Amino acid sequence: MKIGVIGAGRIGGNAARLWVAAGHEVLLSFSRDQARLEADAAKLGERARAGTVAEAAAFGDVVFLSVPWTQVDAALAEAGPLTGKIVIDTTNQFGREGSQTLPDGQTAAEFNQRRMPGARLVKSFNTLTAAFQASEAGRPAEQRVVLFMAGDDADAKQVVAGLIDDAGFAVADLGGLADAGPMEAPRRAGALYGEEYRPAEAELAVAALRAGQALPATPDYSEHSDEG
Repeated sequence: MKIGVIGAGRIGGNAARLWVAAGHEVLLSFSRDQARLEADAAKLGERARAGTVAEAAAFGDVVFLSVPWTQVDAALAEAGPLTGKIVIDTTNQFGREGSQTLPDGQTAAEFNQRRMPGARLVKSFNTLTAAFQASEAGRPAEQRVVLFMAGDDADAKQVVAGLIDDAGFAVADLGGLADAGPMEAPRRAGALYGEEYRPAEAELAVAALRAGQALPATPDYSEHSDEG
């Protein structure tokens, strides 16, 4: 696939690297240092190049939005309309300027969907640090790190699930954008954000949430740290 990366920092840059290795094409964008962006793209090889945000949005079958919360509006203004595009939203609402209460009890994913009308938004790649994602991608199946996702478009989620797998992770589907709260910042009791899950434990967690029950105890894999 062609993937336009808006925000080629730690999360975006690592995802781009993993996808290029899996055979996809990427276009990196949204950097204050265009020369560095071009150098980063060159390191990824012939399947990667750098460009403007508008070029990334036009290029991508999928658009990977990975900018600070306070820069979302600026990035979207540069991107232009994203109608019909699958957008993977990795943004997290935190920091002094990102702590405002969202209207109408929306999740951050719902709020962002309204900021890009017509886009087929899927929330994912946001629950774990860039360093952890970089170091733990591609484990054996039963030990794979789970990336949770949420979205209202079933076909878009199927595409994103495939990209999660291609990047070396397992996928767990929380449901619609209204269900994304447990995977959104901040890290807290009774939430998934900031926690490592593997497939078996993620399945139990998703089942509990869908049943309206409390999450099971957060998994602790410290006894198996030598596995990955």
